[in-house]
Amino acid sequence: PCSVPSVSPQVGSYKDVSHESLSLFRLLEPRIEILVLGTGDRVERLHPAMLKQMRECGIAVEVQDTPNACATFNFLTSEKRMVAAGLIPP
Repeated sequence: PCSVPSVSPQVGSYKDVSHESLSLFRLLEPRIEILVLGTGDRVERLHPAMLKQMRECGIAVEVQDTPNACATFNFLTSEKRMVAAGLIPP
């Protein structure tokens, strides 16, 4: 389930988010526990299989609009959580 990641393509909108584009986050050391994804002006649904794959790799994914994703990322880092963010500009 936690395949070897490949180089991630550019992501310009939530429609570009894929298994490949999320693969970079599985490479990070130290390992992250939470990935906060900002999908632009509004919350967009991602394919459940992508979220499931990340959970199977031990990474929880929180999908929010980008302004709230930034706030969530800042809050989690202030709590010393192992977090990363993928942010699409609004």
